[in-house]
Amino acid sequence: MIKSLVKTIILTTCLTFTVSALCAADGKFVQKSNLFPKVELKTSHGNIIIELDRSRAPITVNNFLTYVANGDYKGSIFHRVERNEENEQDFVIQGGGYDKDHDGMHTIAPIFNESGNGMKNEMYSIAMAYQDRKPHSGDRQFFFNMDDNHHLNPGRGWGFAVFGSVSEGYETLDKIMKVETGYNEKIGYDFVPVKPVLIYDVIVLPEEKL
Repeated sequence: MIKSLVKTIILTTCLTFTVSALCAADGKFVQKSNLFPKVELKTSHGNIIIELDRSRAPITVNNFLTYVANGDYKGSIFHRVERNEENEQDFVIQGGGYDKDHDGMHTIAPIFNESGNGMKNEMYSIAMAYQDRKPHSGDRQFFFNMDDNHHLNPGRGWGFAVFGSVSEGYETLDKIMKVETGYNEKIGYDFVPVKPVLIYDVIVLPEEKL
């Protein structure tokens, strides 16, 4: 009777709250024996396939996969598409943290910065974003390097943790890089796409058997 009541309470809680400690999937259990899981990021401009690297960035990959497994990237946007026009140099495409109305989305606890893992902020790599001067504040936002951004690698201080690289869909990122951007008063950022670039979903692809 008591066990039945407990099960009912847990089920009710899961149905009532879309995100909770009781119901949320944990990324470390997503293809847990696969060191290089792949995900497909579906956007309004095309799809992108990313190979993640658990061997060198396990904390960051498992954190990212937690958001993926719980569908938390559905309906988010790329809110930063930054290019240095003066030098005609692309920089980054950042997203995953805001919805199309530029409201912040649910986050779980921030993670340890794995920027010393040996992976570099090179073109078409994916890295974890964090708040200014708070290297261990990364949670759900990520960015694609759209150039070899060596200044984002660790030196005397913390860098930005790379946790994978694009294997397909380079043309999608190149297309996003060309969208019109401007200042967005609501979030207080420059380089925000005038027309939202949507992330419809991020899904884990079937494990490739050797």
